[in-house]
Amino acid sequence: MGVGLWVSLLVAFGCLFGVLDATAGDADPLYRNCVVQCEKTGNIGDHSIQHCEFSFTGVPRNGSWYMQEPLYLQWKQLNCRSDCRYYCMMQSEYQREKLGLGPAKYHGKWPFKRVFVFQEPLSAVLSAFNLLMHFIGWLTFFILVSYKLPLRPQSRRTYYEYTGLWHIYGLLSMNAWYWSAIFHTRDFDLTEKLDYSSAVAVLGYSLILSLLRIFNVKDEASRVMFAAPILAFVTTHILYLNFYEMDYGWNMKVCLVMGVSQILMWVIWGGVTRHPSRFKLWTAMLGCALAMLLEIYDFPPFHGYVDAHALWHATTIPLTYLWWSFIKDDAKFRTSTLVKKVK
Repeated sequence: MGVGLWVSLLVAFGCLFGVLDATAGDADPLYRNCVVQCEKTGNIGDHSIQHCEFSFTGVPRNGSWYMQEPLYLQWKQLNCRSDCRYYCMMQSEYQREKLGLGPAKYHGKWPFKRVFVFQEPLSAVLSAFNLLMHFIGWLTFFILVSYKLPLRPQSRRTYYEYTGLWHIYGLLSMNAWYWSAIFHTRDFDLTEKLDYSSAVAVLGYSLILSLLRIFNVKDEASRVMFAAPILAFVTTHILYLNFYEMDYGWNMKVCLVMGVSQILMWVIWGGVTRHPSRFKLWTAMLGCALAMLLEIYDFPPFHGYVDAHALWHATTIPLTYLWWSFIKDDAKFRTSTLVKKVK
């Protein structure tokens, strides 16, 4: 499904390069000792960590229950451990720089500089822009099929047989980018699971929609037959990741199989059917293929803000616009063909 499946595939593919729990930075004894001492004392050198006055549950040490942290601080998850890890990481990176060493990964991630509550500010902002592009694409598609293209005279429904399916795709895509923005803002267990689950859901739905569009499946019963086994598998996979084990390697394999199968189908379909917008489709897919190189060539953030993953988020913004443009072209093409048959 062109950019839709590529975006989902690249999100999943990117997870492969940042998921190791023990990496060079957090394996450093000096870093680990710094975190332990910080959690005990609430201090790193001359820097005092405000949140270490509270326990990890938000209740003050040796204090009463009514002395809990304000709710907005609990929501931001800026507790003692996360702050200690951040400032110890910054201290460790300063020492590495003095020794002429390059940046190291901590808990599977490069050292990013915070901006207010944003752990990865650029990726979070670009995820929000991707969300906006999907919203604009979906909204313009809705206006096109509902008000600009002719409707069936009896039912007043659209001629385009995949209208409802694309609406669902748009909502799932916006949901995925929303949780991507949240995850890059604050990375903890819940946001990670929601981000991964949303990406897998979009990829699985893209596979279903790819099969239905490529094989021109219109009958509702046939659509259920195509969708049911994939939907069951994707649901089981998401439950496995959330409630049994966050297995990044297995998740990577699942996403690659679903993604690559769609890519091959769409490439062949575009050539065989000679779709009038096939070059737009192929351009979008080529652009996403090149964008994948940013995920493969992983490099530390420039000045603590811009890394390969953030640049990949930037490339998906114009590609999302191109993809929704193809979807609208397909709606026009199918509607025109069906209207001519009726006449």
